[in-house]
Amino acid sequence: MLFLLSPAKSLDYETPVPAEVPATIPHFEAPRGPSTELIRLLREKSPQQIATLMHLSDNLSALNVARYKAWSGRSTPENARQAAFAFDGDVYGGLDARSFTPAQLDWAQAHVCILSGLYGVLRPLDLLQPYRLEMGTALANRHGKDLYAFWGSRIADHLNERLAADRTPVVVNLASQEYFRAVDRKALKARVVECVFEEWKTDRYKIVSFHAKRARGLLARWAVLHKAATPRALEKFDLEGYGFDAEASAPERLVFRRKT
Repeated sequence: MLFLLSPAKSLDYETPVPAEVPATIPHFEAPRGPSTELIRLLREKSPQQIATLMHLSDNLSALNVARYKAWSGRSTPENARQAAFAFDGDVYGGLDARSFTPAQLDWAQAHVCILSGLYGVLRPLDLLQPYRLEMGTALANRHGKDLYAFWGSRIADHLNERLAADRTPVVVNLASQEYFRAVDRKALKARVVECVFEEWKTDRYKIVSFHAKRARGLLARWAVLHKAATPRALEKFDLEGYGFDAEASAPERLVFRRKT
């Protein structure tokens, strides 16, 4: 069973990563691989074009143009850091990879996948160089008008490879719609289970974006801590007051609710 997460816009390259944490190379990173191809396209853009393409301020545009220029086809501990430690946002606050033991990091490495506009798919310990490229970006390329066309079935094919040994392959989608859209459902050979997180507000339950993002990371964290192997096991998820609501759920849509 694989758990899919979205990346974060915010990055943390300041907080030290413990020296004993291992690092791995992203699957799609290679001198002539997909990530390098995208960087080459981005390097052709001026700061003004990047600002328009990604709806960024001039300062953020200049920062990312500098990142594209500095990006190397070979990630090392000197120019990159492990993805689960580099991404800094609500999801990753919930995941809290820094608190994992070595054994828990190993399990996360085998079961947690982070979707990325630049890297396609990352494992938690894959080295990540600073970048900004959201999956919904309309970056024209030789495959089509945007990143969905660029990645095509490659992400789904990679997930299939990761799940090949599973008798009943399952993908637990904890990613946003923007990112999960990059997974070609026709090519994916696994059952997909969605997770929904709702808060009680006045007179009904509703999805609150801030809380839902953190909850996605929390569920991935719970799965790591308990080595969750089936969707049924996820029904016991109970971090930070959430509980499984059987009546609101369906086999392919697990609903977790809480009153705060």
